[in-house]
Amino acid sequence: MSLNNVPSAERIHIGFFGMCNAGKSSLVNAVTGQSLSVVSDVKGTTTDPVKKAMELLPLGPVVILDTPGLDDEGELGRLRVDKARQMLAQTNIAVLVADAQSGLGDMDRWLLQELKERKIPFLIAFTKADLAADHPASGESVIYVSAVTGEGVNELKEKLGQFAKQLENPRVLVRDLLSPGDLVVLVTPIDEAAPKGRLILPQQMVLRDILDAHAMAVACQDTELKDTLSALGRKPRMVITDSQAFAAVAKDTPADIPLTSFSILMARYKGELASLVRGFSALSRLQDGDRVLISEGCTHHRQCKDIGTVKMPGWIGQFSKAKPEYHFTSGGEFPQDLSPYRVVVHCGACMLNEAEMKHRVSLAAQANVPMVNYGIAIAGMHGILKRSLELFPDLLALLA
Repeated sequence: MSLNNVPSAERIHIGFFGMCNAGKSSLVNAVTGQSLSVVSDVKGTTTDPVKKAMELLPLGPVVILDTPGLDDEGELGRLRVDKARQMLAQTNIAVLVADAQSGLGDMDRWLLQELKERKIPFLIAFTKADLAADHPASGESVIYVSAVTGEGVNELKEKLGQFAKQLENPRVLVRDLLSPGDLVVLVTPIDEAAPKGRLILPQQMVLRDILDAHAMAVACQDTELKDTLSALGRKPRMVITDSQAFAAVAKDTPADIPLTSFSILMARYKGELASLVRGFSALSRLQDGDRVLISEGCTHHRQCKDIGTVKMPGWIGQFSKAKPEYHFTSGGEFPQDLSPYRVVVHCGACMLNEAEMKHRVSLAAQANVPMVNYGIAIAGMHGILKRSLELFPDLLALLA
C-alpha cells in the first residue's frame, strides 16, 4: 500500500491553531509546500477547518488541519471557534501559531492549558520572525518561523517528525494472535448496505493484518459459512464476522473454533475494548424514556435496514424490554455534553483516528455515561459476548 493510500484515520493528524491573522494558513502552506489554505490580510479568512491528507517528509502520511482563528468574532465567529475546538479531538500533534511581534494572548494560553490537559504534544511556532526585533521566547517546544523567508520551516518539520516517531504505536488488530500458516475465515455479508465493488475498511485492515502474520484468509458470506468450513479440510484458527451476522455465524461455527467480529477487533485496535465491554451492561438496565445516543463516525446514505437507525434500536428494544428515546449522530457530530444520555452506542470507529475515539470515550467517562460499540452490543444482546471475547481471556472477568 502506498503512503497516499493510507486511510485518513491511520494518519497522524497535525493541527495548526491560533488567533486570527497569526499566520496559520501561511505557515501551513509553507510547511506543506502547497497552497492548501487561502491567505489574506483580512481577519478571519479561514472560515472552516481545512483538512488535507498528504505525504509530508520526513513524517510520511499525515492529515494537516488548518483551523479558524480562536478569537473570531460574532455569532458566526463563535461557530467557527467551536469547530476549531472540535478539531482538537482529532489532533495527534498541535502547532500553536502566534505572531512573534504580539506574543501569546489569553486564548493562546487557554489553548496551551487545553493541550496539556488532553496530553497532546505541541509546538509553539512564532510566525513573522523576519519582522520581529528579537526572539525572547525559548525552549524545546518553541520555534521562530517565517513563511516569507523560510526561516525555521525545515526545523519545524523536523521537530514534528520527532513527535511522530514518539507517537508510533505498534497496534495490531489480530496478527499477534496468529502463527504463520494459520487459517482465518472472514465472514463478509454482501447485502444492500455493502459498498459496491469493495470491502469496508475494517475488513480490509483485518485482511492485511492476517497477511502480515503470514497466515491465510478465506472470505465468504454468512450464507456460505457452513459449506466453507466443510471445504477447508482443517480447523481454522478463528472466524471473524461482520457484527450484523453475529447470531447466524455463531450458530454455524462449531464451539471449538474461536469467534469474534471486525468491530470488536477495531475497538481493541483503538485501545478502548475494555471500557466498551464494561459499558454493555447498561443496555440491560434501560427503562422507558431513557435517552440512548447511537453514534457513527462516518456519514453514509441510510438504507431501509440501516444498522444504526433501524436494526440497533430494534435489537435494543427486544433486549431491554424498554422503549428508550433514540438520538443519532454521524461523522464529526458528537455531543460535548453526554450527561442527558443513559448509554452511548458507537460504531466500530474505523473512520475516526485513535485520538478522536479516545476523546469520545473520555467524554462519556467524564459524564459517567456507559459507552459500548456495535460489535460488543450485538454479541451481548444475542447472548454470545463471552464467546466473542474468548480470544482475550483477560476481559472475561469484566462480564462477571
